[in-house]
Amino acid sequence: MGKVEIVGMQQLQKKLKKNVTLDDVKRVVRTNGSQMQTKAQRNAPVDSGTLKRSIGLELSAGGLEVAATPTAEYAPYVELGTRFMDAQPYLKPAFNEQKKKFEQDMQKLVR
Repeated sequence: MGKVEIVGMQQLQKKLKKNVTLDDVKRVVRTNGSQMQTKAQRNAPVDSGTLKRSIGLELSAGGLEVAATPTAEYAPYVELGTRFMDAQPYLKPAFNEQKKKFEQDMQKLVR
């Protein structure tokens, strides 16, 4: 849905090499991904519960990327709406909220 861009990557890499391991970064990524999945599930409107249950977590890039994505085929219509139905965003608010927490957690690693 969205991406977090880290500005000053060279300084971050220097700091990370001094203070933390790659496993620490992977832990932060996994934890924040899991929290975002939980928030998206909590935000999802429930009729039958299919949409809520379909929101899964997928790790990639060796644990450095995570995606909380719904597999219900109607998920985009709920998130974005249609000409017949108002949008009921559940992913974007979860992402925006978790993005702040992720940035804070990454800052803690480099202090």
